[in-house]
Amino acid sequence: MCSWSYTASHRYLNKMKIGVISDTHIPVTVSEVPGKLIKALEGCDLILHAGDLIELSVIESLEKISKVEAVYGNMDSAKVCSKLKDKKIINAGNKKIGLMHGYGDPDNLVSILKQEFSAQKPDIIVFGHSHRPMNEYIDDVLFFNPGSATDTVFAPYRSYGIIEISGNKIKARIHKL
Repeated sequence: MCSWSYTASHRYLNKMKIGVISDTHIPVTVSEVPGKLIKALEGCDLILHAGDLIELSVIESLEKISKVEAVYGNMDSAKVCSKLKDKKIINAGNKKIGLMHGYGDPDNLVSILKQEFSAQKPDIIVFGHSHRPMNEYIDDVLFFNPGSATDTVFAPYRSYGIIEISGNKIKARIHKL
C-alpha cells in the first residue's frame, strides 16, 4: 500500500483544505470534469479522487488546480488501473486518511473498508463506489463518501466534498452540484 504525506501550506497556517470527488465516470457520464466542480475545488491544498475516473485525463484536469491523489475503482480501464493503486494512506496535516474506492455490495461498504484499513487505523476513510454521499463518524473514524460529481443513477443528487483539517479538528461537508 502507498503512503503519502502532505503538510499544510504556510498560506493556511496549519490548515488544509481537501477537495474530495469520486465516481466521475468520464467520458461515459459526461465528457469532462464539470466547470462548476473545477471552480469549487480552486483553493484546495489537495484533491482526492476515490476511483471510477475511467480516463486518466480526469487527473490531468484536476492537477491544473492542485496536487491530486487518486485510486482506481471497479469501472476503471486497465490503463488507469496500471497507473494507480487500489488503496493508499495519505498523511494530511496530523491526520491519516485511508483512500479506497470500495467494492462489493454498497450496503456493506463500511464493514469492507473497516477491514481493509484495520491495520493502518486512519482518522478518515474516503471512498466511493455507492454514489451515495456519506459523512459519518463510526467508531471514531470519519467515513466520507462525496457521492458522484457527475451521475445520479444511484444517488439523490450530484455532489463533491470538502474536508478541512485544522490541528486536531476535522470539518467535512458534502456539497450538491
